[in-house]
Amino acid sequence: MAGHFVHRDPSFAHGVHPPMSKEQTRGLAIRQFPFAPVMNIPLAQHIGEAAVPVVREGQEVERGQLLAEPGGFVSVAMHAPASGLIQRIGLMPSIAGKMVTGIYLKPFPGSTQEVSSGTPCDLDSATADEIITAIQRAGIVGLGGAAFPTHVKLKVPAGHSVDTLILNGVECEPYLTTDYRVMLEQRHDIFTGIGYLLKATGARRAIIGIEANKQDAATALRAALPRGHHVSVELLEVKYPQGAEKLLIKALLNRDVPSGGLPADVQAVVVNVATAAEVGRLLPLGRGIQERVITIAGPAIKKPGNYRIPVGTPLRFALDYVGVEKDLSQVFLGGPMMGAALPSLDIPITKGTSGFVAFTERETGGRRRESPCIRCAYCVDACPLFLNPSQLGLLARNEQYETMVEKFHLMDCFECGACSYVCPSHIPLVQYFRAAKVMAKKRRGKP
Repeated sequence: MAGHFVHRDPSFAHGVHPPMSKEQTRGLAIRQFPFAPVMNIPLAQHIGEAAVPVVREGQEVERGQLLAEPGGFVSVAMHAPASGLIQRIGLMPSIAGKMVTGIYLKPFPGSTQEVSSGTPCDLDSATADEIITAIQRAGIVGLGGAAFPTHVKLKVPAGHSVDTLILNGVECEPYLTTDYRVMLEQRHDIFTGIGYLLKATGARRAIIGIEANKQDAATALRAALPRGHHVSVELLEVKYPQGAEKLLIKALLNRDVPSGGLPADVQAVVVNVATAAEVGRLLPLGRGIQERVITIAGPAIKKPGNYRIPVGTPLRFALDYVGVEKDLSQVFLGGPMMGAALPSLDIPITKGTSGFVAFTERETGGRRRESPCIRCAYCVDACPLFLNPSQLGLLARNEQYETMVEKFHLMDCFECGACSYVCPSHIPLVQYFRAAKVMAKKRRGKP
């Protein structure tokens, strides 16, 4: 008797299935956030060199005005999130736990949300290099969380070519619905952005990858597909971490990015859908990024939602605005799988902040103590890169950092947290790996 064919959406091997918990905000449209009394704008909100201020203390600025120039090629510009007064240029706390240089901006009373336009980047007449420069000048970075300067990603390395642009609309991190709402509400911006990105990279086609639990977003995008561009929308299996760059390339193109390699090594470039939307929203008007869409969710949040929040908004102000339960226990910047638990609320929202999730004592009070590894291999079965998290954890505890790098490919780990999620011994494997990477770089004399 012939068996029935079961259709499966494209995916990758291994991975996990944590509860998605997106019901709290997925049906809530994007809303504008008010200005905080003081905006704290770090000059290093991206991977690479910090931006260099072009304003002085005591200066009045308009919303969208350039505050800082790129500090090199791997750097982007910064723009004023509100019209106001530059109070001070000095140190401020960061998510990394250290003090960084930033600009303190006090918005004017009654400051509006209007943004003045600059010099547009015309898609039809601009060259690839002019588009890349315009993206750098607009201050655009990857909005999926990594905050890698977008223009650097689009600059195809010498000796390489790109045939496919992949738009990452997976958003597999629990609770977050930022990209989902952008796909529903900013379809025109996304497709305009794709036009710029295709021209910048020389790619012949674009694929928008979306998990199958966002069927309505896929349907909406397919209905709005522009003529003249080779753009398709593909559904993917619902599995974590489906949105990781290398795994997305494997699922959609069946190409394997080599260890230590880049997507360009397999003729691909991956850009987050919200990043593409910002390219399409800002470049035609010659504007810089001064706000971004963020999901605020979790059991401890009274007014959860998707908010367009000015960059530099202090987290404490944002939490006060949406309201939190009295037994607030922990806040994760990003999400519970790959995000970081905050030691302090005195940090600002930056371009790389995709959301924050707040939990009460009920969710965090019953954490179990770490116990010895029982060699169950659950972590090995979960790792999407086929690493050996158990062995890496043992080496980390014994400070064998070079062995972790040389023999067990520590640097390939992108810290998805799948291993920690399945560990019955509650071993904080990802935290061990993060610390090991820092120590390995220090021993090699790298920053």
